[in-house]
Amino acid sequence: MTPDSRKLAIVGAGNMGKLHARVIAQNDRASLARVIDPREDAGRAIAEQHGAQWTPEIGSLADVDAVVLAAATEVHHQLALDILGQGKPLLIEKPVANNLADTQEILACSAEKDIPLMCGLLERYNPAVMTASALIDGPVHTMAVRHGPYAPRIKTGVAWDLLVHDVDLAIRLFGGQAPQRTASAAGHFHPKSVEGAEDTLDAVLSFPTGVASVSASRLGQRKVRSLVVSELERLVEIDLVRRDVTIYRHVSHEGLSTGAPAYRQQTVIEIPELVTVREPLATQLEQFLDLLDGKVDAADERDSILPSHQVVAQVLEQARH
Repeated sequence: MTPDSRKLAIVGAGNMGKLHARVIAQNDRASLARVIDPREDAGRAIAEQHGAQWTPEIGSLADVDAVVLAAATEVHHQLALDILGQGKPLLIEKPVANNLADTQEILACSAEKDIPLMCGLLERYNPAVMTASALIDGPVHTMAVRHGPYAPRIKTGVAWDLLVHDVDLAIRLFGGQAPQRTASAAGHFHPKSVEGAEDTLDAVLSFPTGVASVSASRLGQRKVRSLVVSELERLVEIDLVRRDVTIYRHVSHEGLSTGAPAYRQQTVIEIPELVTVREPLATQLEQFLDLLDGKVDAADERDSILPSHQVVAQVLEQARH
């Protein structure tokens, strides 16, 4: 920690709150000043671990420079408006809210007050994604799979919890614009799921230059986080769990020669070196701190949030009809 480090508050002392507290404590440019959670046992435990103060409510934020909102998605809307209303820059866990109207209100409030806002679309900062993104030039088809075991603590369906990540990545790979057309199908299977919360969702997104297929499920028996990007001359395979990238190029050899087959095929495999090995949450925090320092354009960062949320809302609506 340096003398001019940013004092941050965390709202929410759950799993993500603990992780955010750890990376803040490890960063020389930031310090954890306050942990806000109505549950004293959970909030005080994190606060004491990192030399911070615990409070049950947000109250005045005059003692901090910015806020990380890691509370349950259902309470994001009101808490975010309170934080922005006090003029504090905000890193809000994805999704911004669990419906599009509330998301748009939060983004509009940030823009109107000119207060930096960032969404925790964490896969942007996965080392494998960062490495592949720097290499990919002309994608024509992407296929993303995000499957895993059932998690009862997640009350929202897989669209807002899981699919939003891969929709965001697909949009970024295809130039940052929302798709022209979408199609989707949802499944509701688990007896413990909240009524209306989908357990599986598959969507196809059509862009001017290609197509993306994204699949999310919480009925898997193992954690799968994969992204396959096809260009005309190569295929880029990204494993977001192992954080590795593999590039495949198919090569065909045709022609007749004595003692040799008339047609041969081979696959050239490349494994590029990762651009970073830093934990995604730590890289995301650096981006947030750069945003606070004016090193990142606040309007661009804000504008990058809405497209994925619009598409998730759209495919959800389609799947319900």
